[in-house]
This record gives sequence, C-alpha cells and structure tokens, in this order.
Amino acid sequence: MALEQKLAIKLTQKLVMTPSLQQAIKLLQMTRLELEGVLTQELTENPVLEENTEVVEEPSRDQPQAEAASEEPERPEAQDPLDNIDLEAYFGDYMEGSGYASIREDREDTPFENSLSREPDLYDHLLFQLHMSEAEDRVRMVSELIIGNLDPEGFLVASFAELADMARVDLANGTPIDEEALEKLVHDALALVRSFDPPGIAYPDLRASLIAQLELRGEAPEALAYRMLAEHWDEFLRRQYKEIAKALKVELKELEPAVEAVKSLETRPGRKFTASETHYIEPDVVVRKVGDDYVIQLNDDGLPRLRVSRAYRRMLQQMRHDGGQNEAQQFIKDKMRSAVWLIKSLDQRQRTIYKVANSIVRQQRQFLDHGIDHLRPMVLRDVAEDIEMHESTVSRVVSNKYIHTPRGLYPMKFFFHSGIDCEYGENISSLSVKQKLTHLVQNEDQRNPLSDSELMRILHREGIQIARRTVAKYRDELGIPSSNDRKKVF
Repeated sequence: MALEQKLAIKLTQKLVMTPSLQQAIKLLQMTRLELEGVLTQELTENPVLEENTEVVEEPSRDQPQAEAASEEPERPEAQDPLDNIDLEAYFGDYMEGSGYASIREDREDTPFENSLSREPDLYDHLLFQLHMSEAEDRVRMVSELIIGNLDPEGFLVASFAELADMARVDLANGTPIDEEALEKLVHDALALVRSFDPPGIAYPDLRASLIAQLELRGEAPEALAYRMLAEHWDEFLRRQYKEIAKALKVELKELEPAVEAVKSLETRPGRKFTASETHYIEPDVVVRKVGDDYVIQLNDDGLPRLRVSRAYRRMLQQMRHDGGQNEAQQFIKDKMRSAVWLIKSLDQRQRTIYKVANSIVRQQRQFLDHGIDHLRPMVLRDVAEDIEMHESTVSRVVSNKYIHTPRGLYPMKFFFHSGIDCEYGENISSLSVKQKLTHLVQNEDQRNPLSDSELMRILHREGIQIARRTVAKYRDELGIPSSNDRKKVF
C-alpha cells in the first residue's frame, strides 16, 4: 500500500488564553504581599511604568485605584527634560545592554547584626551548649552526631547500636577501635547531651523523657510520680488511676498530686524551638459599618499607583512624527503595551475583589449584625450566580485573601461552608454547629463529660438534624478529646 501526502482543511474550536488574560488570572489569585512584589519588579524592569506620587482624590468604592491612576489627565509641564537628550544614543546604549554600566552607587553594607535569616532551632541551641562545654574532642564529636539524630520534638530517632555504628565510622579512620571504649564513649556523649537545656532531651520515648524530667526536679525513685511512670505506664496512658492507686497501695486522693506533677512536665522537650515563624496578615478588604450600612473599602496601602510615563508617551509621539521605524520605537511600543495590560489587569483584579466582597457582605448581613450563631451556609456558586461570574473566578478571588469586619479578621474562605438541616427556619451553618459543640463541652460536668451520642441528642432537641459520626468529625476538627479523655477522675 503506497503512502501519499494530502492537504486537508480542518475546522476546530479551542480556547486560547491571550497574554493579557493569563496576566489577569495570575494577578487575581495573588496575595497583597505577592502583588506588591510583582508591581515593584515591573516598575524596575519596565521603564514606561512609573509610580504616581502626586496627591490625587481618593477613588470611590466603585472605581478602584488602578483606574484612577491610569486615567489621570496629563498636565502641561514648564519644560521638557528630554529636550537636550540624544535619544538615539540613549536607546542605543540601552538596547546594547550597557546602559547600567556607568551607573554606580555607593551603599553601606548591611550591619552584621541584621544578617540573621532565621531563629535558632533546637539543633543550633544544643550545638551552642556543646561548643561551650569542656568535653574532650571524641566525646564532642559523638555528641554532635547524637544531636543530629534528634527529631524536632527532641526525641532520639537512632538506637544505641546505630549510634555506635555511626561513631565507629567517624572515629576509626581506617583503624580498629576498641568496642568497650566505643560503648563508654557513646554513653558519655548521651549523658552530656541529656544534661543540656531543655530538660528531657535526647531520650528515645516519652516515658524515659518524663522520668528524666522528674529526676532533674529531685524526685526520688520511690516517689509516687516516679513509680507511676516506671511501673504503671500503660495504666497511666489509659487514665486508670483507680487501678494505679490500688497497685501502689495508696488512696486515690493521695495519687492526685503525683498525676498533677506529671501533667506539668513537657511532653515535647523541643517544643519551644519548633514554633513556626510568625506570619503577619494584612487584610485585602476592610468592611466598616456606617450608620445602618456596611461600607467596603479595598486596602491599597503599600501598593504603588501605576501610570504610563508621560515622557515616554511624548517620546513615542515624536518618533511617529519624525517617521520611520527603529528598534527604539518598537521597544517603547512593547513596553507601553505591557504597561497598559498590567494596569488594566490590576484594575480588573480590584473590581472583581470588590464584587465578591460586596456579595459576601450582603449575604452574610446577619453574621455581621449578630455574630457567628447567625452565619449563613454559603458556597461558591451562591456568590458566582450573584455577581454573574464563574465559580473558578470566585475561588481565585477568595484564595489566600483576608477581610476585616467589625466581627474580626477572617479569611474570605471562612464564609464558604456547608449547612446542616434544621427543623426551624433555614439551614444552619456548620461553623455555628461547631460553636455550639464548643459551648456544650466547655459547660459540661468534667466528672461526667458528654459523649458524642449525648451531644447529638442535645442538638436534635434544638432542631439541628445531625448524625453522631458528624458530631465526632466536628469534635476532631475542633481538637476536642473524646469523653473518656476529658473525664476528670479527681
């Protein structure tokens, strides 16, 4: 069968995203800090863009700042600063990449004390104490090996045999090493690291760490707290205090101080060195109550007001008047097109955020007036249909953005959640149900805490149709222990 080539016409439809649409979508899902960084970078890379530092009237809530900045009327200037500049030479140097070669700035170096990039973690804290100790070199080397095998919570993740094998490789240097001396070296290094701050560090499990913390407090092996952990650990984990008291031959009331002493110990010795970095939040939208109405304001603090440079507009007009095409003219056209796209995309972003925030405020008016108990169930489709946009657009708008209301600062996604069937009136928000569960648990009898079934029956009496497994799910999401773990024996 012979193969042959043919030409055929095929008609197809496909969705093509223009560069301006891609840029608008990218800007839409950015946080304020990300947007500020992008705009600062564009101001640096695009000479046609400039920041409007003139005092302008505050844009109305229906006219975001980008539009106000881009539509600012041009004012005549007394003298054109570009009259005495050789434009051909200027753009020639710029296009050749040598425009920055002659620009040098003398800047002071950053002070050394300001060069810290992160807070010291557990490894740094222990390593500092090791370097300040007077241990011999071999013990110091094995101790650093032990510190490197601690998890962020401070527990040892390597066994004694594994530590000995790793130390043998580091210390041998191709020559045999005495096993008895090696074991003593690992023991000495473990003892040294365990003497460091924080107490209870470098132990293989929680039980050993708690016992070590008791020893550092001066508890003797015959003390009730010490014996309870050493002899009845499994019963202690199951809160079987009556059985522990019976086995230790003491009254239940006599065991209470020992239990409280154990509860005051640190279950994760490295906790204070594993705290996540503090993240400061700036709201993208601010809602204020003025009279009986809620006013929406976009938070534009810190964002540069963009506009197309007047000087480059005049320069392009002069080039067109002179006639002809050159690289400089094409360069200015490309940069100006990019600047206009950015300003329009920024304006569209602000308008879309305002529409979504306005829809949320209108649909959650009861929450703003009366609190979380009146929060209305709402999904992305509700807002999308209200503002006549696609759900994906609304999802991008509310992603990683925050709204400041008279009720507090919330992520915009906070207002989107499912509802629970209610016999009286409209469906109730799942967040309101969680709030009710929290209040019920806080006010319960700690000696006889409410089970999931009892919590379900209480909510049923209030007209909230909810299953027991849903109660258990919400309780887990709230971080509330089970009724057995909440029970107070003493």
